Amino acid sequence: MATHAAPKSTLDSPSSVRAGEELNVPAVDAWLKKQVPTLEGLPTVTQFSGGASNWTYRLKYPKRDLILRRPPAGTKAKSAHDMSREYRVQKALRPAYPFVPDMVALCQDASVIGADFYVMERIEGIIPRANMPRGMNLSAGETRKLCVNVIDKLLELHAVDAQAVGLSSLGKGAGYPRRQVEGWSDRYEKARTWNVPSFKYVRDWLKDHIPDDIATCVIHNDWRFDNVVLDPGEPTQVIGVLDWEMATLGDPLMDLGSALAYWVESDDDFFMRATRRQPTHMPGMMSRREVVDYYLQRSGLKPASWTFYEVFGIFRLAGIIQQIYYRYHHKQTRNPAFKNFWTLVTYYDWRCKRLIKKGGR
Repeated sequence: MATHAAPKSTLDSPSSVRAGEELNVPAVDAWLKKQVPTLEGLPTVTQFSGGASNWTYRLKYPKRDLILRRPPAGTKAKSAHDMSREYRVQKALRPAYPFVPDMVALCQDASVIGADFYVMERIEGIIPRANMPRGMNLSAGETRKLCVNVIDKLLELHAVDAQAVGLSSLGKGAGYPRRQVEGWSDRYEKARTWNVPSFKYVRDWLKDHIPDDIATCVIHNDWRFDNVVLDPGEPTQVIGVLDWEMATLGDPLMDLGSALAYWVESDDDFFMRATRRQPTHMPGMMSRREVVDYYLQRSGLKPASWTFYEVFGIFRLAGIIQQIYYRYHHKQTRNPAFKNFWTLVTYYDWRCKRLIKKGGR
């Protein structure tokens, strides 16, 4: 049975372009019309505020609604902001996984805007963030349906045949869990400041408990509610999945463990609730335990222990937060929102140790 349609005000919308992040619209328009000769008129350009990595703009033409993604100013194309890789992953995935946006064109000509960028079709819909948009009221039953659908989309992604879609060379093969543990351990060491714990106990435990790859598949690597797009007419249904810059071939349970690090429940402690950035606290949402049980039952995967994946996910999140805090600590950014990130890193060290002691959730 269909749910009520969401109010138009709940649709995810961009706002004015941030100062210092202006787009050379004439150059982009001229280049794009060479790639898409049927494009007419001039675009109205706005910018999405979500996401701290790549810059995302809406190009609203009279008869076409497009999205442009580019790296932040000052970054190199062949880095963590590899636009051509992000474009090609999505283009390859779309025939088998239609929730990926439809790719339009990739630009690797630096003379256009000084950086690689790509253009894709916009998926208009609702993006669930820390709280559902005002005016969008789901019952507990509808919320449960939404939750199941979000996990199902992850299961469907993990079931894509990487070789059949031409992505068999996307990753580095077996040994993904080991590479991730060693890589994040090194990153944490390099980003460590004097006021955060060493994570030595947690890192040593992870290294001592690295499992073999349980499977190898296409993984998203940043699976969160605020990276999915919901159908405005049926808000429990997922119609799009965004932000593929970290997608690779890897272990699906590592993907799930990383996703659950963001999964905050309504009865979690104060520090955990302070990190919430998606509506997993709502009545009807699955608990972390229920998500794992559902995923394992549907996928048929049988890990020897779930604890490793959950501890790794939290350690990885601590590493991400510490990298951000490192920039603030060394005055590379002045964003006051990052001032107390060191306390979250300390909390995650405690949480990892508690999970290890208890053997999981």
